[in-house]
Amino acid sequence: MNNTLPLAGVRVIEFCHVAAGPFCAMVLADMGADLIKVEPLQGDGLRAWPPHSDGFSENFASINRNKRSIALDLKTEEDLAVARRLILSADAVVENNRPGVMDRLGLGYGSFKDEKPSLIYASISAFGQTGPRAMDGGFDITVQAASGVMSVTGHADSTPVKAGVPVSDFGAGLYAAFAIVSLLRRVEAGGPGGHIDMSMYASNLAFSALQTSEYFGTGKDPVRMGSSHPRNSPYEAYAASDGHFVLAAGNNKLFALACDSIDLPDMKNDPRFLNTKDRAAHQKELCAILQPLFEKNTVAHWIKTFRPLGIPCEPINTYSAAMADPLVSHFGWVRPLTLPNGFETKTFASAVVVEGEDFPIRRTAPALDGHREDILRELESREQDT
Repeated sequence: MNNTLPLAGVRVIEFCHVAAGPFCAMVLADMGADLIKVEPLQGDGLRAWPPHSDGFSENFASINRNKRSIALDLKTEEDLAVARRLILSADAVVENNRPGVMDRLGLGYGSFKDEKPSLIYASISAFGQTGPRAMDGGFDITVQAASGVMSVTGHADSTPVKAGVPVSDFGAGLYAAFAIVSLLRRVEAGGPGGHIDMSMYASNLAFSALQTSEYFGTGKDPVRMGSSHPRNSPYEAYAASDGHFVLAAGNNKLFALACDSIDLPDMKNDPRFLNTKDRAAHQKELCAILQPLFEKNTVAHWIKTFRPLGIPCEPINTYSAAMADPLVSHFGWVRPLTLPNGFETKTFASAVVVEGEDFPIRRTAPALDGHREDILRELESREQDT
């Protein structure tokens, strides 16, 4: 894959911190983009997040591989000039500062669009670059709250909870990466670049298509239902004798197979459970029948019962168990990673597989300012050639 990386030759400059922007940039870097991460002198704040291995943040390493780092003090004219030169050398820029920060520095899209019309410039923020909430800050949890995600996460009789992974950050990062690649295609065809305004708020609402359409169609807000589903059953988590598993017998055929496999064939003809709509409307009654049965045997027993029949059924894994699944080994997703301090760790590599091949880790996460000399020398050479 090394010789055919799809974004080989594409140069991206990153002015980002913590999660959304760095994840976007890493997705591009994994695909072969030459990714230069511009950091403040104290470094991306994610470098301070634990766990640390011999002083280097594993969190930082997980979303900053395949990048080079240069530290600049953007309060000085000299380093501002370097930043400007880097942007002019790039095909794309990714930044996730508060709206207006890059403009005040003279590094916003408006400072480059006339000089370099082909430039693609992605700004990731909590609530967008314009509008009534542009200046409001936000983190993953606050955007999950504002965008409705937390209103449908958790059980009906409990306090709302956030999704366990940072969907606001990584969702916006993925959308921004997709938009950048889409505009690269336009530029290759002779068109202009452009300014991408990607908000975490919009990303969460876009991910919530089933929930927003439920609201548009009924006029009612979706509600918290724990692991169950408003339009399907059995489609939730159940307790076994030694843990929990999820069963998703999500259509009539699968439900019939499930009923037969647990020796409850008559349940197929119960008027409450004749079709998907009926089962969803009576899912509490269905759960009251299934749950006492499932508690009599182990998770492994139920997986062995349902999976061979093609009925989706999975244990609720910890991350250590998920990583131990043979699937992970088959695709080679977990890779060794040597941190800049020499510490040997592991990381989850690119999730993308193309024609049976994955995407390599070409560089470990960078040491702060670890590529200054190479970047400046390369920049000089580029400018001499133009």
